[in-house]
Amino acid sequence: MNIECQQRIEALRALLSDHDYDAALITDESSMVYFTGVSGYLGMDFGRPTSLLIHTDDDPVIITPALESEMVGEMTNIADIRTFEDAGNNTWQTVLGAALDDLGGARLGIEARQIPVVVRDFLEGFAFTGNNLDLGSVSEMIGGLRMIKSSHEIEIMRQAGTIAAAMMRAAEASLAAGAAEYESALAIINEGTRTAAKYLDDENVDRFVSPMIHNLQIMQSGRDTSMVHRRAGVKRYESGDPVYFCFCQMAEFRHYKLGFDRMFFIDHISDDAARVQQAAIDAQQAAIAAIRPGIVAEDVALAADAVYAQRGYATGYRTGRAIGLAYLEAPELKAGDTTELKVGMTFAVDGGISVDGVLGGRIGDSVVVTDEGFEYLTDYPREIRVV
Repeated sequence: MNIECQQRIEALRALLSDHDYDAALITDESSMVYFTGVSGYLGMDFGRPTSLLIHTDDDPVIITPALESEMVGEMTNIADIRTFEDAGNNTWQTVLGAALDDLGGARLGIEARQIPVVVRDFLEGFAFTGNNLDLGSVSEMIGGLRMIKSSHEIEIMRQAGTIAAAMMRAAEASLAAGAAEYESALAIINEGTRTAAKYLDDENVDRFVSPMIHNLQIMQSGRDTSMVHRRAGVKRYESGDPVYFCFCQMAEFRHYKLGFDRMFFIDHISDDAARVQQAAIDAQQAAIAAIRPGIVAEDVALAADAVYAQRGYATGYRTGRAIGLAYLEAPELKAGDTTELKVGMTFAVDGGISVDGVLGGRIGDSVVVTDEGFEYLTDYPREIRVV
């Protein structure tokens, strides 16, 4: 991955030069992984902003807490690693300020959409105290680089899809009248972790990759399936219940994220529930069938919207979103996004209907755009599933 990281840094350097930037300060955790391979640190939640300074004409600099520096050094081949402490004379402000002093008067690119507020406040204060620092946003520049996934990235996402399918099989197997939602969540975590571990060994960079599947499971059952993002609780399933599993924030491997959703019905399904669920499936499939190089993002959403309208439903959901090292990247499959799809883009594509207080219908998959159209990264039956 380090060779790929070097290539990404060089690509960003070229863009920075083209747009008259002297350097860029990278502070978003997913961008840190993208450009350095460094991950797993305790960042802004602990008041410790790890960052990367990419110069157009000098070696890159990583600024990280001293207690993380050994791990960071093992994860990346960037040589210039500067450390800071939580208190005293060597805080992150001191170290970052010294690195910026080395720039002199400069135009500095920041990830304006993701930068922590305390870091932005520091930079703006630094700029207005005679340091002649001009700030500009490079969020779109970096987002553009991350849109097209390499073959290596796509292979990792395929592995993530295999892990997610194992998780969904465990979810389906856990369903029975009388079983509890949290038991399903535990089954998902356990099976996902065991499957992910099969792809890892304890050598080289792999030893820093955790197989652990975690996060609070998004799931609903019964009438609560209209709520979309309710979390697993102690509710026990009843015969006839719909049960919805969303693996957003859980379907992840080697830092690459997928979207993956399925809905099941215990023992039997009502005519109304079948009608809503089939409409969601058909809308999603219409959107996915429209995916190909050259189509614009909003037209994929329009294909799904046409199915909803034909079946008498309206939806406020976007049809999909780009995925990768973050759960939400650019572009989005929704009205108003006219980005042209290209080979190597990866998306989570959803079908979703909510009838408030009654039921919902949902399905979600991840795909990659190919020369021929698309390829699924997640694979599980796309049909009404009665357990």
